[in-house]
This record gives sequence, C-alpha cells and structure tokens, in this order.
Amino acid sequence: MSLNKLVEVYQFFWMLESHHQQRLAWEDAAEARIARARAEAQASAQLRAMLAANPSGALGHARLNDRHALKRSGLLK
Repeated sequence: MSLNKLVEVYQFFWMLESHHQQRLAWEDAAEARIARARAEAQASAQLRAMLAANPSGALGHARLNDRHALKRSGLLK
C-alpha cells in the first residue's frame, strides 16, 4: 500500500470519528437544554412557594442561632 492510500484511509476514519463526536456534542447540547429548562421550572416553583409563604417578601429580623428567640420559643432553657 502506498503512502497516499494510507493517508486516505486515515482521513476517512478520522472523518467518521469527527462525525461521531459531532453527534455526541449535539446530544449533549440537547440534554443541557432539557436540564436548564427543568432547573428554571424548579426555581420558578420555589420562588412561587416562597412568595406564597411570605407574600410581602420581607423576612423580618430573623437571625441564625438567636439565643433570645430560642429561649422565648422554649427550645433552650
């Protein structure tokens, strides 16, 4: 087999591989679009739930580990 034939065979298989990789990239992009739409819908539902729980949007003066509030509620002695 001559060198030209070897190069042609190599280029042919390289073309097949590149087409395969392109198809995989298209599939990945489609899955990413689906995942993004799902995440946006979940974030929207979470926002609606938060607004339903607290319609004014103000959370007051809540603090983490507020000893006074914990004692008042009876969780600490």
